[in-house]
Amino acid sequence: MTTRILALALPALLLASCGGDNKGAGNTTTAASAPVAGKAALAGKSWTETVTKTGDYGYRMGNPDAPIKLVEYGSRACPFCAQFEAEGFPLLKAQYIASGKVSYEFRDYPIHGALDIAPILLGHCVDESAFFPLLEAMMANQQTLLAKEQEVGQKIQAMQGASPQTIATTFAQDLGYLDFVKQRGVPDAKARACLADSAQLDALTKATAKANADHNVQSTPTFLINNEPVELQPTGAAWPQLEQALKRAGG
Repeated sequence: MTTRILALALPALLLASCGGDNKGAGNTTTAASAPVAGKAALAGKSWTETVTKTGDYGYRMGNPDAPIKLVEYGSRACPFCAQFEAEGFPLLKAQYIASGKVSYEFRDYPIHGALDIAPILLGHCVDESAFFPLLEAMMANQQTLLAKEQEVGQKIQAMQGASPQTIATTFAQDLGYLDFVKQRGVPDAKARACLADSAQLDALTKATAKANADHNVQSTPTFLINNEPVELQPTGAAWPQLEQALKRAGG
């Protein structure tokens, strides 16, 4: 039943946008707060190496008790998310997460519907320590991986009645995601099992519905600071705007 719901519901996400403004998400974090205190990680550890799976179909990097909690709803097929990953994420890690002041959680959001499902399922096919390295690699190679998007999309359109698992596997195979994760330590059999995992599809469906209900996600990337949406203007890059919001929050 859940996979049926997923198949019906995901095309509606195409009404949302990758990189659009977030004005519909709520008010931005505007009130300036006093600077917050950092916290050192345990000896021999780094907060940027501290990764935990969360209950919202996400993974969190950093101090779990950080006073500033940053969440991103992102799409692995969204060029604006890839731009943030390249330009902002290294600075976010070095200047904010490493200090223990800020934790960062990435929640996959299938803004492009079926196109997003294969990289999401494969991205969750690794253990906690490999989640962010694989996410970064997918974002860095996004243009190459999506080079045949239109061609494969036409093939998918002809597969009427195919299950979400079959569609995800077709996207993964024909776009090169299967070979991509295999080169990064995920065996082919394991990757195919993850693409066929109905429990993961169920979890993604529920998380997407919860994101819509709780935060009215309309675009990617969408950022929350301490559960409050950050309004981004579509005319500028995400990181400078996000950094200002982090500083206003005391970062």
